[in-house]
Formats: sequence, structure tokens, C-alpha cells
Amino acid sequence: MTEVAVVQLLVSPAHRLSGRPADGPAPGPDDESVTRVEVRRGLGLVGDRYYARAAHRDASVTLMSAENLPRDIYPTTDLRHTRRNVLLSGVDIDSFVGATISLDCGAGPVVLALNRPARPCAWMDGTIGPGAQRALRGKGGVRCTPLSDGVITLGPATFRVLSGPDSAP
Repeated sequence: MTEVAVVQLLVSPAHRLSGRPADGPAPGPDDESVTRVEVRRGLGLVGDRYYARAAHRDASVTLMSAENLPRDIYPTTDLRHTRRNVLLSGVDIDSFVGATISLDCGAGPVVLALNRPARPCAWMDGTIGPGAQRALRGKGGVRCTPLSDGVITLGPATFRVLSGPDSAP
């Protein structure tokens, strides 16, 4: 068990980064950054663009480690630049691909299967800055399937590896 912090949360109802990165992101709602998200087993984050979409059920939630963001841009970068949903501090989430974890913000654990790396794309250079895509290779976060219902909120949380890689914190 490790004490971590949920630093940022993003629930984006629209896909803002489509087309060519050189054209820039589409405008999005101002309320994408939230203080609380509802998680539904097998469906994702309530209100997010990938919620209940069959093609995204094994990748409906994306976790990222704040420590993996380039130091010259963190903490000024927000999750709208990375398209990740949950920004954690205190754990290298990328090292747990293949694990099942729980994240408890005080309202009970949310269980997630950490399925595969979230690879950075060319949009990162446009939204974060030149060189971001390269800097985030192997550190772009993890795409997950929620295995339980629950709530994730900003602030302190308990991170626990339930099964999977033996690299428990």
C-alpha cells in the first residue's frame, strides 16, 4: 500500500484532439477539469467521451504519473493537453502495466485493470510543447478497465497492487 495524491481529473465529453496536430485542438468545454469522477465497472467515467463505448471498454480510463511529465512544464500542464483522465503523484503508474490495482480516495476502493501503455502521439508536441512526444515515450500513462464502481476525488489516496507484476510499491 502506498500513499499517493490524485492531482488532476479530466472528464471530457468531446474528442478535442482529432485531425492534424498542426491545426490545433478543437475548443472544448471549460468544465472538463473536475474535482470528482464517478467510475462505473466495465464502462468508464460517467460523462467522458469513452463512457460505455464498446471499442474503448478495455481502455476507458487513462492514468498518468505527474512525475513523468517533463519537469519544465509540470505543474503548468493540465490533463487537457495529454488526454489522460487521472494524474497521480507518488507512484510510477507506467511500471504497473498488467497489474490490477485499487485506488481509494476515502469513499472506498476503485479497482482498475492496467491493460496497456498509453503511447504519446504527435498531439503532445502541439499541446504541451516541442519534444513532449519523445520525452513521454514509455511514460505516457496506462489505459485501464474499471473493475468496480466508485468515486475518485482530488487529494490524498491509497494505491494498492492487488495482482499482477511483482513490482509492488
